Amino acid sequence: MTGFKNFILRGSLVELAVAFVMAAAFAAVVTATVNLLMDLIGKAGGTPDFSNYSPGGVSVGAWITAVISFIILAAVVYFFIVLPYTQARERYFPSEEPGTPEDVKLLQEIRDLLAAQQTGGTVTITPPSS
Repeated sequence: MTGFKNFILRGSLVELAVAFVMAAAFAAVVTATVNLLMDLIGKAGGTPDFSNYSPGGVSVGAWITAVISFIILAAVVYFFIVLPYTQARERYFPSEEPGTPEDVKLLQEIRDLLAAQQTGGTVTITPPSS
């Protein structure tokens, strides 16, 4: 029973459940936004649904509607989600300065110490800068 409790209370499972619920709610918002924009296109062009359009007997209307919906969906997600999220992440959590990460430096020092032990040499360790 302890294993099951640990599985249920595992942080990644809870985070996944929250992400799923948020994605479902967000999908409704994106769908409504796409429908709104399709209606605006329909007002300008006469119809927001090209499903019945078939020039020369070839039914391309559903494909045209799907392509336009996809482009609008991609634009909404990029300009209203990805771009603001990226800007906020850089503003509040700036990326690290280029250079060797501290954990890699520590591993390099350990490697050098082990190599020095095997050859009988000495290694000078410099304390990390704070």
